Amino acid sequence: MTREFDKGETWRRSTAPMLADIEALAADAYARLPEHFRTLCEDLVIRVEDFPDQSVVEAMNLDSEFDLLGLFQGVGLPFRSPTSPPLMPNMIWLYRRPILDYWAEHDDSLNAIVTHVLVHEIGHHFGLSDDDIEAIEASAG
Repeated sequence: MTREFDKGETWRRSTAPMLADIEALAADAYARLPEHFRTLCEDLVIRVEDFPDQSVVEAMNLDSEFDLLGLFQGVGLPFRSPTSPPLMPNMIWLYRRPILDYWAEHDDSLNAIVTHVLVHEIGHHFGLSDDDIEAIEASAG
């Protein structure tokens, strides 16, 4: 079972979650998705890194490498064509250090934040825009 990271007294005596901890939280979140969603994500690759690489920071005109919690790279499922040449697999990147900074500034558990970022990026895999995802989140409360 995956550890739940909260901001209690025990956590204050611990070290920051490592890449493997974020990977475990993401794997747990992924496993909790409905099976029909996971089936649509079979070719999706999920990676955890400390930060986005410099080319991503520059391409997205970010002020800082801390400005991005996660990233989808690829062609969303609705935009793929059976007649197109084979593509690289779609990828989701979760960025540990920006996620930890966000966690330090908010009341959500680390598990909830990792789950939120992962589901958001999977939304892009399904072809949803940021506005689409925000509208869905708003309607869900």
